[in-house]
Amino acid sequence: MSVLDFKNFEFRGYMGSRRVVSFGFRYDFGDSKVHAAPDIPSFLLPLRQLAAQFAQIEAAALQHVLVTEYQPGAGIGWHRDRPVFRTVTGVSLLSPCRFRLRRRQPTGWHRQTVLLEPRSAYLLRGPVREEWEHSIPPAESLRYSVTFRSLKSEA
Repeated sequence: MSVLDFKNFEFRGYMGSRRVVSFGFRYDFGDSKVHAAPDIPSFLLPLRQLAAQFAQIEAAALQHVLVTEYQPGAGIGWHRDRPVFRTVTGVSLLSPCRFRLRRRQPTGWHRQTVLLEPRSAYLLRGPVREEWEHSIPPAESLRYSVTFRSLKSEA
């Protein structure tokens, strides 16, 4: 992954502890819109094809690719992916990750944790995409994820 031009993740002036690079499109938190990004590199196309098969959609529908590097101690707080995206599928690489999910209930939070082993995939669509938030606790060792997203106007 060292050939990628990673940048520190920035969210409204806050610099996150992870580094990212986007392809196809990139989401701008400043104006809440997607913008064109460099084309998806050819070495990611076979992985996109596998992610699309897993999600049971056409590979071309996965127009946004986000590669994230999590150094030890880097994580991501509770969130839902932005409404501009529809299907979200990702592949976890290099080290295991606890993928935490939560959904508000009348009496508090319903929580689940899924262990993503290296080379495992996940899919966020339907209720888990729309009703649940997810987060990743600080990484214990170097980890990468490759997230593929379709746009709401697509599949």
